[in-house]
Amino acid sequence: MTKPLIECIPNFSEARRPEVIGAIIEAIQSVDGVRVLDQHSDLDHNRTVITMVGSPSSIEEAAFQSIKTAAERIDLEQHQGAHPRIGAADVVPFVPISGVSMSDCVELAKRLGKRVGDELSIPVYLYEEAATTPDRQNLENIRKGQYEGLKAEISTLAERKPDYGPARLGSAGATVIGARAPLIAFNIYLTTSDTEIAQKIAKAVRHSSGGLRYVKGMGVLVEGLAQVSMNLTNFHKTPIFRVVEMVRREAQRYGTQIHHSELVGLIPQSALIDTAVWYTQLDQFDPEQILESRLYSSQEDLTPAPNNPYAFIEDLASGNPTPGGGSAAAFSAAEAAGLVAMVGRVTIGKKSYAAVEAQMREMIEKADDLRANLTSAVEEDAAAFNSLMQALRLPKANDEEKMRRENAMEEATLQAAMVPHRVAGWALEVLRLSREAVELGNLNAISDGASASYLAAAAIKSAGMNVKINRSALKNPSAADGLMADLAAYAQEMNEIEQHIARLLQQRAQF
Repeated sequence: MTKPLIECIPNFSEARRPEVIGAIIEAIQSVDGVRVLDQHSDLDHNRTVITMVGSPSSIEEAAFQSIKTAAERIDLEQHQGAHPRIGAADVVPFVPISGVSMSDCVELAKRLGKRVGDELSIPVYLYEEAATTPDRQNLENIRKGQYEGLKAEISTLAERKPDYGPARLGSAGATVIGARAPLIAFNIYLTTSDTEIAQKIAKAVRHSSGGLRYVKGMGVLVEGLAQVSMNLTNFHKTPIFRVVEMVRREAQRYGTQIHHSELVGLIPQSALIDTAVWYTQLDQFDPEQILESRLYSSQEDLTPAPNNPYAFIEDLASGNPTPGGGSAAAFSAAEAAGLVAMVGRVTIGKKSYAAVEAQMREMIEKADDLRANLTSAVEEDAAAFNSLMQALRLPKANDEEKMRRENAMEEATLQAAMVPHRVAGWALEVLRLSREAVELGNLNAISDGASASYLAAAAIKSAGMNVKINRSALKNPSAADGLMADLAAYAQEMNEIEQHIARLLQQRAQF
């Protein structure tokens, strides 16, 4: 089972005081299960970027502690640097790495944003995939006017009201929190100190002013050289080599050239491979030709698998309350998604199914994404139950403690209902795909498509039961009325799809 792993890349408005950065890193490392992978500090920008990874719960706590520490030690009233900023902890993005979905990162961003606003009284804006309005998807829109401009407008302009926290700025400024795909922070230095040239090149390259689709950029002066500072937000669709060559051509227009380039933080290996392949024109290149890749895969082949493939089933049968029915529902739906993907993969490449190959490829992609979400939900359901048990153990010696315990239990119970609710929704999406697999997939695998539909339907029913049992434990059951309405709609559509699949099985296989 894939271990849930999230990357967080917080940007702090400080680079010139090592003791402050040291305190922030110490706060991050105080949280178990989090690993700091990289730290990049730029004195001219007066900005530090830290890359860390961990489980969803640990990375959320580490991010909070880092924001808290930055707010205590960085004063935006005194801060100066070349990079735009509105906060001590300026921007905190979450990136799904394995066993988690983008929607999981969005929910994490919202939880953290609310906590930062409530406990630290710092205004929080949600951006990218977590944005509450389209105009806040772009970080530049939120950071317009920087700290000074936001301070003058936050309390008077409705469009600048934060998503969480007070509509006023203290010395820690505001924090932008969100979820996004991996990006590459990439800077190109020019053989000139003329920042106006860098700004013109950045304008030509960035998407917002008519340049390359997945590039954000600006021109600044760093270490005596003009720098084109960029974020490549989708390196698959706008690769590094295309950006470099466009900067090179634009620089030549102004009588300058590239001096050198640098990375801020980490980069996916595939981005460098793509660049090397393009520059060397290795048209027949296969990633398996990389020595280290072949070596590591061989070592993995020789290493016996340490995990028992039936461990989850054994855990279900144990006397422990977790994993329970909610986790089992997610597991069943993940199995269904796996079967759907398998039907697609045994269909593509067959001449007799060429007409549906594009649909099969899209079906496979959706099924794989759902399988990742559902696999993560297996552990999320158990974690939600454990949170409820922790709330139950809170002290209740006086009225204040009783109230705090009751509120914590109510919140944990609602969360315990929301996880299986998401599972039911994902399982319904798998059921829709299984209908497509039965209708269009390889006839030799039609029974696998049908099996996927049965597993998905069972998951919808099982997850729904877990929503209902948690709703019944709420002091305010109406808080879950929306979840119950969804379940009713899911059940109706499930019945319709099951009937349709039965007809397809009769038509295509005489079952």
